[in-house]
Amino acid sequence: MTYKNPAPTVDIIIELIDRPHRPIVLIERHFEPLGWAIPGGFVDYGEAAEVAAGREALEEIGLEVELVEQFLVYSDPERDKRQHTISIVFLATAKGEPKAGDDAKNVGIFEPWCVPSNLCFDHDRILRDYWRYRDYGIRPRLG
Repeated sequence: MTYKNPAPTVDIIIELIDRPHRPIVLIERHFEPLGWAIPGGFVDYGEAAEVAAGREALEEIGLEVELVEQFLVYSDPERDKRQHTISIVFLATAKGEPKAGDDAKNVGIFEPWCVPSNLCFDHDRILRDYWRYRDYGIRPRLG
């Protein structure tokens, strides 16, 4: 019997705690789909999601992060047009100067009011949920 299962991924919302207003880091993707994205990627076989989050952050922005909490899981089958993925989103903090690496063409530091409009996947929804949680302590409703 063959099973077709969604692929597990992680996304890491990284606040730079050594800067005023604790801006977040986004990457500009080097590969399709093009645009800006929350750093993240696929969980490797045999790898814990938390380990994948730290690895992906280091690979994509060159910073070691401290995972603060697991935020939410996003699983809409349409969130990634390439295949069905399930993203475990982590909140993290870091210090230092991010540098683009791995599949990141560029890296940017953004306040909520200046996030690019060409976000990939469902990252606009994830960031809306995150800022509502960060600013008001309100977690989004499931579903």
